[in-house]
This record gives sequence, C-alpha cells and structure tokens, in this order.
Amino acid sequence: MRKIRNPFKGLTGYNCFGCSPDNPAGLQMEFYEDGNELISEWTPKDHHQGYMNVLHGGIQSTLMDEIASWLVYVKLMRAGVTSNMEIRYFKPIFVNGGKLTIRAELKEMRKNLADIKVRILNSKNELCSQGNITYFTFSQEISKKSYNYPVNPEMF
Repeated sequence: MRKIRNPFKGLTGYNCFGCSPDNPAGLQMEFYEDGNELISEWTPKDHHQGYMNVLHGGIQSTLMDEIASWLVYVKLMRAGVTSNMEIRYFKPIFVNGGKLTIRAELKEMRKNLADIKVRILNSKNELCSQGNITYFTFSQEISKKSYNYPVNPEMF
C-alpha cells in the first residue's frame, strides 16, 4: 500500500472539510493506494454521531464522496465534481466501534463520467454502507487551470 501525499496542503484557502489536515472541524482523511483501490482508515468521534452512538448518515456519505474525489485525482489524473450519489445503509456504524475502512474503486468510465463504488467497513470488516457515485471529470487542462489540480500528477 502506498500513502497518497496531499498536494493541496499549504495552498492559500485550502480548508476542505473532508481532507484538509488543518481543518479542526473537518474529517482530516488520509488516503492510500492499493492496486485498483483507494483506501482510507478513519475513526469517528462523538461529535460525528446522529442518533445516540451511531455515525451520522451525512458523515458517511461525506466520507464516500471524499474518497471518490481522490480516486478521480489519483487514478484518472484529473479533477471532477460529484454528479450523482446513491447510498445504501446496511448496518449502523457505532461511533465507539473503532476504526473504519473506506474503500473506493472505479467501476466504469463513460466518456467524462466516472462510476465509482465505495464501501464503508466497520472494525470487524463488516459492510455497513455502500455508495455508487458518479463523478463528472474535467480534462487535465481544465483541472489544472480551474481546479488547482497539481501540474505534475506525480505530486500525489
């Protein structure tokens, strides 16, 4: 597994709720590349709960959306924006249940639409929620010019 470097760290105005390591209210996700998948390990805190001791569904969908965007960055070497998300919740994720594993993989590329499957597994490796997310992807030129995509994709 290879740790993905965050090339946005240190950019003026970078305060992403999902991945900025400097956003104290954010999720501060980190990512790893493992074959065709991107992986993030993340531990919920009490303030991430919805119902008592259950991870809020909106936080789960944010975790999925964020790793999907990084899959577009790293695997497709461009930027993109969320076009559609379909989330299924199978089991509750308990805030005090330990570390989660979030896994993303590209399922299909349709012109500039990337279909990405994301799964959240609990500390027992049980599937708790799954998302099918479609990203509209931009050309590398537009990604660099308008979306701060690194000039050199090897910066990841």
